[in-house]
Amino acid sequence: MKATAVIAEDEPLLAQALRLELAAAWPELEVLEMVGDGASAVRSALQHRPDVLFFDIRMPGQGGLEAAAELADAWPQDAPFPALVFVTAYDQYALQAFDAQAVDYVLKPVQPARLRRTVDKLRHALAQRQPQGGALEATLGQLRHLLQASAAPAAPQPLLKVIQASVGASIRLVPVEQVVYFEAADKYVRVVTEDGEVLVRTPLKELLPQLDAQLFWQVHRGTVVRATAIESVHRDEAGKLHLALRARKERLPVSRVYAHLFKAM
Repeated sequence: MKATAVIAEDEPLLAQALRLELAAAWPELEVLEMVGDGASAVRSALQHRPDVLFFDIRMPGQGGLEAAAELADAWPQDAPFPALVFVTAYDQYALQAFDAQAVDYVLKPVQPARLRRTVDKLRHALAQRQPQGGALEATLGQLRHLLQASAAPAAPQPLLKVIQASVGASIRLVPVEQVVYFEAADKYVRVVTEDGEVLVRTPLKELLPQLDAQLFWQVHRGTVVRATAIESVHRDEAGKLHLALRARKERLPVSRVYAHLFKAM
């Protein structure tokens, strides 16, 4: 079976080793491009629309999971989504998460026998694939669970009651129940309330486990919104969802990965 692939791996020697092993295990597979970071992986996949994506879990900027989620959000609905294979160093918890979601993975360094099993799975999956984009919903569910598993702390975190933010020479205390949404912005996180905002340096990924998941919903890779602050959900002509807020004028985009949160009761 002829097929195409893009490899996203930030270690050139490992990327080349994977390409050589793929050539031996799957001679009909054409590797269209090799890139070294998440943003380039998304760009390359949208440009080439390959049949298979090999994404390294840890890359500069976006990791493989985050890049795959962004790609799913931007992928044309009428095109079949690529089969995903994640490249990872050995981590028992990560591998259990992949196995639970039936997402295949390749261990570093590449093991030829294990790669041949991956190739067999990919051949079968591509042979069963529908010409339209029917597999995207299943992929979104898998990515959602994998992102949650990757963000889960080793031990339960106490819930935040107050956000402490430096403002000039003082520290402003913002009760969590007053937060409308959190938004990742460069090296900071914007903490937006009804009448203003402050910046904190704690990454959104570290804040998430300290927020009440029943009250604060992640709606995009860089946005977490208080559910009670949402007034309505709107779908635009392209089919993308946007949130209207009760006390602020801006609208917040909803990623496809998290669109499942908004269904009529």
